[in-house]
Amino acid sequence: MDFDIVSDILGIETIARGRGIRELPRLRKRYGQGRWRKRKGYAEVRLPDGETLLAELHWYEAAGIGRREFKIKRLF
Repeated sequence: MDFDIVSDILGIETIARGRGIRELPRLRKRYGQGRWRKRKGYAEVRLPDGETLLAELHWYEAAGIGRREFKIKRLF
């Protein structure tokens, strides 16, 4: 799903880190070594049809690499 994040991400929590991430080998191969974490938070997003909704987002991030692979998990 394509979307744009239109507000700050709030309520950020770490879901998993290091070896607790199922996708760790793929992340390291694609983006490089780092202290990978799977995170979640809430933000307003703009959907392709122009509608703006609050969404729960999940993504991966590592120091020096940044946030990667945002996914909408739930719309409110």
